[in-house]
Amino acid sequence: MKLAQRYNRANLITSFIILTITGVIYYIAIHFILTGKLDKDLVIEEKEIEAYVNNYGKLPSPGDFLHQKVTYQKNTSGKIIERNFFYDDFYNESEKENEPGRSLITSVDLNGQNYQVTISKSRVESEDLIQLIFMITLAVTILLLVSLLLINRFVLQRIWSPFYSTLGMMKAFNIAQKEEIKPQVTKIDEFNELNDSANAMATRVRKDYRELKSFTDNASHEMMTPLAIINSKLDSLLQTGTFSVAQGSIIEDIYTAIGKLIKLNQSLLLLAKIENNLISDVQNIDMQQLVGDKVLQFQELFEKDGLTLNQELQPFEVKMSKYLADILLNNLFANAIRHNHSGGNIDIILQAGSLTISNTGKSEELDNQLFERFSKSASSEGTGLGLAISKQICALYGFIISYQFQENRHRFLIRF
Repeated sequence: MKLAQRYNRANLITSFIILTITGVIYYIAIHFILTGKLDKDLVIEEKEIEAYVNNYGKLPSPGDFLHQKVTYQKNTSGKIIERNFFYDDFYNESEKENEPGRSLITSVDLNGQNYQVTISKSRVESEDLIQLIFMITLAVTILLLVSLLLINRFVLQRIWSPFYSTLGMMKAFNIAQKEEIKPQVTKIDEFNELNDSANAMATRVRKDYRELKSFTDNASHEMMTPLAIINSKLDSLLQTGTFSVAQGSIIEDIYTAIGKLIKLNQSLLLLAKIENNLISDVQNIDMQQLVGDKVLQFQELFEKDGLTLNQELQPFEVKMSKYLADILLNNLFANAIRHNHSGGNIDIILQAGSLTISNTGKSEELDNQLFERFSKSASSEGTGLGLAISKQICALYGFIISYQFQENRHRFLIRF
């Protein structure tokens, strides 16, 4: 979830809860105020009845008006009735229906006789007013929430525009290119600080990259020179005369060690180039033809170990470096041969979007770290970088390479 969406959700939920609580309190307050006003009107009517009795010595005529009703009843209990308010139904003669009402019960003394006086008023106007206020409040609340949502969506989107601009440039940042991160101009201090930090980081990364690249190139060059000299001296040594069996074995070991060192140096340099995306000869490759050519190149090795090859190749094209595609297939084919047994078999299946290479071999699953650098079995004569290079090539182009051990077969699958 994006930050703006999370902020909008929290803001709207908080605003809704606050406005709901405020609306309830507002409704109760208005209801209390209008009820108090209605009670004051009932008290005024009570005072008028008492004044009429004191002035004229008789009760006023019972009244049954549109929104008010007054009734009298002799109090035979002898107890003085204290003023009391309560809610009651009010029958509207003109509408012929009951309405919500508010009543007051009190007593008045006339010539020694106590009378119970009931004054009732209709609350329909107050209820209508409360409903009107409630509807207006609800409309204002909805309008406020909608306005808040629109403001958050458009205003915040505009405010966060420099951040997303900087984020997009950081995603597109290429350490091998010289393009600088040019952030969008903004008046927000936090975004300016972020832009300055991004530029400073890019500068440091490029500097470290240049130093590392220079070191790698120099180390590679300096390493290849003595290796070439050693090879040359060994060739010259072999031409000087005959050697004993022991001497020949020592020289052969030296040749083997130098060969591994050269191959290791080349593999590490290749990994560095792949990681830094320095190989850019991207083109459309006919994988059916490339896999078929690779089968012919490894044909002698298949026959040497007595391996049976089963292949099912369908037309499929992939966009990548042909040089890296060749290395990828070389590593997978060599791995299938190196870790097979004499008389075993290899299955190669190329379909639209995937390549599967499975082979017989040891009847146990390989270590799940086989794609890590220098991960190899004790009996392996490789450098331990073949599958690491293969995984790095796949990661460079967004491919997925996986390993499974099924039915005593080692299966490598690439999903393009």
